[in-house]
Amino acid sequence: MSEPLLLTKLYIPPPRSKIVLRPGLITRLNEGLAAGRKLTLISAPAGFGKTTLVSEWIADCGSPVGWVSLDEGDTNPARFLSYLVTAFQLIKTGIGERLLVALQSREPPPIEAVLTDLINEITSIPDHFIIVLDDYHSVESKQVDQAVNFLIEHQPPQMHLLIASREDPTLPLARLRARGQLTELRATDLRFSPAEAADFLNQVMGLSLSYEEVAALETRTEGWIAGLQMAALSMRGLLETGDFIRSFTGSHRFVLDYLMEEVLERQREVVQTFLLRTSILDRLCGPLCDALFSDSSAFGQQTLEHLEHANLFIVSLDSDRCWYRYHHLFGDLLRKRLEQKLTSEGIAKLHIQASEWYEKNGLVLDAFKHAAAANDIERAERLMELKEMPLHLPGVPLIILKWLESLPLSVLNSKPALWWKQAAMLMASYQTIGVEEKLQATEAALATKTQPNGEMDDWTRNLFGKIAFARAALAATGYQAETTLVYANRAMEFLHPKSTAYRSEVTQYIGFARYLLGERDAAEVAYKEALSLAQSIRDNEGVMMATIRLGQIHELRNHLHEAFETYQKVVRMTEADPPPFATLAYIGLARIYYNWNDLDKAEKYAEQSHQLARLCEQVIDRLISCELFYSRLKITQKDPVSADRFLTQAEQHARQYGYTVRFPDIAAARAKLCLYNGDTDAAAQHVQNEDRWLVRAEVLIAQGNPSAALAIIVPHRQRMEERKLADQLLVTIVLQALALHALDEKDQTRQVLKESLTLAEPGGFIRLFVDAGKPMRLMLQDLKSWIDRHPEEQDQRLMAYLEKILAAFASPTEIQASKLMSQQSGLIEPLSQRELEVLKLICQGQSNNDICKQLYLALDTVKGHNRRIFEKLQVHRRTEAIARARELNLI
Repeated sequence: MSEPLLLTKLYIPPPRSKIVLRPGLITRLNEGLAAGRKLTLISAPAGFGKTTLVSEWIADCGSPVGWVSLDEGDTNPARFLSYLVTAFQLIKTGIGERLLVALQSREPPPIEAVLTDLINEITSIPDHFIIVLDDYHSVESKQVDQAVNFLIEHQPPQMHLLIASREDPTLPLARLRARGQLTELRATDLRFSPAEAADFLNQVMGLSLSYEEVAALETRTEGWIAGLQMAALSMRGLLETGDFIRSFTGSHRFVLDYLMEEVLERQREVVQTFLLRTSILDRLCGPLCDALFSDSSAFGQQTLEHLEHANLFIVSLDSDRCWYRYHHLFGDLLRKRLEQKLTSEGIAKLHIQASEWYEKNGLVLDAFKHAAAANDIERAERLMELKEMPLHLPGVPLIILKWLESLPLSVLNSKPALWWKQAAMLMASYQTIGVEEKLQATEAALATKTQPNGEMDDWTRNLFGKIAFARAALAATGYQAETTLVYANRAMEFLHPKSTAYRSEVTQYIGFARYLLGERDAAEVAYKEALSLAQSIRDNEGVMMATIRLGQIHELRNHLHEAFETYQKVVRMTEADPPPFATLAYIGLARIYYNWNDLDKAEKYAEQSHQLARLCEQVIDRLISCELFYSRLKITQKDPVSADRFLTQAEQHARQYGYTVRFPDIAAARAKLCLYNGDTDAAAQHVQNEDRWLVRAEVLIAQGNPSAALAIIVPHRQRMEERKLADQLLVTIVLQALALHALDEKDQTRQVLKESLTLAEPGGFIRLFVDAGKPMRLMLQDLKSWIDRHPEEQDQRLMAYLEKILAAFASPTEIQASKLMSQQSGLIEPLSQRELEVLKLICQGQSNNDICKQLYLALDTVKGHNRRIFEKLQVHRRTEAIARARELNLI
């Protein structure tokens, strides 16, 4: 589902065979490394030999190195982090595999979350290592600067970061300097001394200049290495160099322009033409260069190899000598010269030729970029609509959006579909702000092209359908069922019959709206239709999403086994590269395993769901669903502190992103936590203003007022039966039995309890009854005894189910929990079951990484367990924790 990264950006430039050795600078770099400083900054203008110096240093430093050559495309934080994670993988295989998948998905995760997980993983690297970020000035992004700052602040001691840049990055350099954590090399350090300039000009460049001539050039260039190199290139073949050196004066920019002209003019005409034409390319390969020439005389690969051999400002990007790039400064000047030599139409033609080559070779995004550079609106518009466009990759929608926003209003208004595409790219970037504005602009542009009551052609109708589709999507995100239906139905009316992908997605929105309205049969019909449409065009994402929705319908009908198989089907389809929306399948499996009383598997799938949900937390409330489930699981694991923490996180996310629709669910979960803690008054406060009748009834039973609870439960049950809401009906009947038991209505209790068992048995529900606690166990034991005394009432299948539930009350987990409660009486707070598992492995001498593998947990999760274990045991290190555990007989 993801496009591979450009691995040539991760290649470490090899040291050149002929260079000027710089032992003084190497010594300073080594001193910074030995002193344990966090950062080395090499900051100087272009052409001061920054990359060459770093490649020379790391060749002999003896430490593993990860290298990233940055460019303007890495301004997107997710793209930057993807390359950073891949650089770490070159140091230690397997680092950040999960993070890299998430970053290359359609919905990238929050930056700080990625860095936190990454830093936790790189702490496992045993040896000192170096990360190099070259050409950092290319990345103009506050978010990337913040990410690098976070990395510097929290990097492990064995890591050293080196940044090479043309300008100082926006980082807290003064603070690092004051702390002694910064090594700096600047232009004054990098400039060639007269002796180094003599070595460079005479030994490396092959000239025979006198001391005076070298000194004159060194003075005029101020030791600027690129200037010296270009001067040397201009002097090659000159019999008299004195006149050239004496005339070599002027401002920096003038000298640069002059040297470029001199270098270019001394090349053969065919080479000059090659350099100018190919300057439009960010990266060059032989066949791509050939595509820019109309005749068959172009020899791209041979020319590139010649340029490299001639040291003509070209950089090899791989060991196979397939891909190259021009030195940035040289490329800039070539493009400037190209603008002087060719008309804008001629340059646009080159971009079109590059675009055609990229499209032919399946690189649709690059093809689009060159079409946009050529201002070929029709071609760019066609390319961005191709299904091969990797819109799921981080930053790609923003590239298209940036081009669209650069277009004049006259163009946008003449092509209403371009306004619509802006709205679509905003949604693809998981932004909702501004979408409606773009949709209104689309309608306004369409209004100038259509008569108020005139007949619309198919294209216009289809565009109106897309507008309605976008509004349905926005409404569904906000749980606005009626509004979703209005726009979804309008979309289906206007979308062309061949717009299958859109029609499939709109049909899913119809199903979702029906689900919100409690019309589950209608929702199922819509989801099945959406699935069929997606299958007809092999839309894998559409197939998976519709399948998940059908699984949810099975679950709501208490058909847990069917739901399990449906969710598992999605997991199997996405296991290698799960998209963020797969969180719904994983949390569905977590709920099912919880209901089946397999808490370990429930937690495993919840953790996987939580990882994916974090990738889209700003737009969709899936993260809140995970946190609510976790709070329920932690209560069951007798860990109210963790339950409270997850609920607090859910509240924060709901407020931060405006998910007010989830406030009642959070309040209900708060009430359940209060009931667990024995605070019935606080529980009542949480649900007094919320439409959560069943939780309110549960609170009333706990307060000793079962009659008031029944007054809520009985009419609620009738409504659930009428609406055929099976999941809520089952919970209602269980609560009804508990209320009748509290009133000592034994006959009615048995009858209602038997009804609940009959409904629950096909799905295999266990926790529904066990979570009700001691009263439910007494009720089940009473029912079993009553059935034993009345053979005519016996149902072997029901009796087996009843005995299975009773066994769960006395399961090893429950017995162990009771035993541990007495063992942990000396603790300020008891350890949860999961914390006990982690503690046992700690006592066995297992490392954090070993515990991750054995319990299928993320590293940060294990560290969180360690921290809470230490707090509860009131210790500070592992040895103390082991001693304390033995003292309390916890192991």
